Amino acid sequence: MERINTLAKQVVDTAYQVHCRLGPGLLESVYEAILLHELQRRGLEVSRQQAIPIVYEGLRFDEGFRADLVVEDALIVELKSVETVAPVHKKQLLTYLRLADKRLGLLVNFGASLIKDGIFRVANGV
Repeated sequence: MERINTLAKQVVDTAYQVHCRLGPGLLESVYEAILLHELQRRGLEVSRQQAIPIVYEGLRFDEGFRADLVVEDALIVELKSVETVAPVHKKQLLTYLRLADKRLGLLVNFGASLIKDGIFRVANGV
């Protein structure tokens, strides 16, 4: 868990820097591309729009979900650019964590005026 917390800290720091440079109000896809770039510059392995399959009655369906970013195959980062994070956004991330068998995710809302108010840790009690 220490490794995942270290990764989360790096993502939060990077998101803070990106938000300071760009501010709120851009499209989610813009923040996603730039955050991906900045995390890779830090030497982290990051995949973008990674499919998270659903297994139902022994059948695998890849049509399910796509995680915005997966860092070091350990941390899911779900991005938003909205005025207010809704409870459904946190539930969505928790579902991703369960389906992907991951322990921790970050919900980062670049639409927040202050990025510290737009970052939420979501844990899966696997």
